[in-house]
Amino acid sequence: MPRPEAVSPVTPAAIEFAAGRPACVGDWTLAGSAGLDRRLAGVRWPAGDIQLDAARIQAIDTTGALWLLDLVADLERAGHAVHLHDLHPDYRDLLDLVRERRQSTAEPEPVRRRLGPVARLGRQTWHKLRRAQRFLAFLGEATVALGYALLRPDRIRWRPLVANIERAGLNAMPIVGLLSFLIGVVIAYQGGNQLRSYGANIFIVELVTLTMVRELAPLMTAIIVAGRTGSAYTAQIGTMQVTEEIDALRIIGINPFDILVLPKLLSLIIALPLLTVFADGMSILGGMVVAWLLLDVSFGDFLARIPQVVTLFSFLFGIGKTLVFAAVIALVGCYQGFQVRGGADSVGRQTTESVVLAIFLVIVVDALFAVFLGTKGLMLR
Repeated sequence: MPRPEAVSPVTPAAIEFAAGRPACVGDWTLAGSAGLDRRLAGVRWPAGDIQLDAARIQAIDTTGALWLLDLVADLERAGHAVHLHDLHPDYRDLLDLVRERRQSTAEPEPVRRRLGPVARLGRQTWHKLRRAQRFLAFLGEATVALGYALLRPDRIRWRPLVANIERAGLNAMPIVGLLSFLIGVVIAYQGGNQLRSYGANIFIVELVTLTMVRELAPLMTAIIVAGRTGSAYTAQIGTMQVTEEIDALRIIGINPFDILVLPKLLSLIIALPLLTVFADGMSILGGMVVAWLLLDVSFGDFLARIPQVVTLFSFLFGIGKTLVFAAVIALVGCYQGFQVRGGADSVGRQTTESVVLAIFLVIVVDALFAVFLGTKGLMLR
């Protein structure tokens, strides 16, 4: 068997005196510095300036460089002026590098000046304006992509479109139908008690149908879809951002808008009006049940009065608003997904912000529709 190579012994790092002059000797390394603190504690340093000879240092690494820098710093704090002599150029380069890195990491973080209320308001306003600018840019890009897709229908990815219609529309029918039915029940029950005291039971039809068809059914359906589908859009795209799948799509020449944004936008524009029609029917059914049980208004009388109360304009107005609601929900959900940076924490944060912002914008848009129709005198049609 071959003989093992001999391992060179480690000379412990120490301070020795020759002719009254201190000198660094041995291996100033991780292995050689074991017990160095005890050896340094027993050194009696001369008064005044210290000429520290480094010519007898046999080896040095970052650990030894730190020990040497700490030794010089301790002597200087004790009032000595330390001069390091005859250090090998390579060792000096390492010493300079360790000193530079330690100074850079030891620098304290700058103290942030506390901003006043006006400055904080200005910063938040500027931040909101920058975000609005980015959203408008995203809206413009989505509009261009949508126009190009409508001009070239063969470019539309029909399979993702149909799949998104199923997820956003068909799968949402149970929750939308149940909540709409219950809202119709609540409105009929609350209003029916007042109408019955005046003998105006039949007016429960106007209360339920107009309230639901014009306002509550489109608004509640949009809010449910924003919380259910808009958040899913953000989470899906955000996760793809984290896993760099969107960057991979761009690298292979696929526009993320074509595969991620347009199918979601078109599917929601198709699904939300249909969901609203379903919500109208379920809410009216809830009102009919309460009117039959509490107000002695039969199903036949209720249904016969609906065409006299709900005009075609009222029905189309409620359905038409949902087209705008759908575009708002889809664009906000996709935009917030593209804003994800970092990891899972950012996905959760942007998903929450997506739901809040989508619901806020849906209510704002609904209020704008009401104000516009009120100024034009169309609310009573």
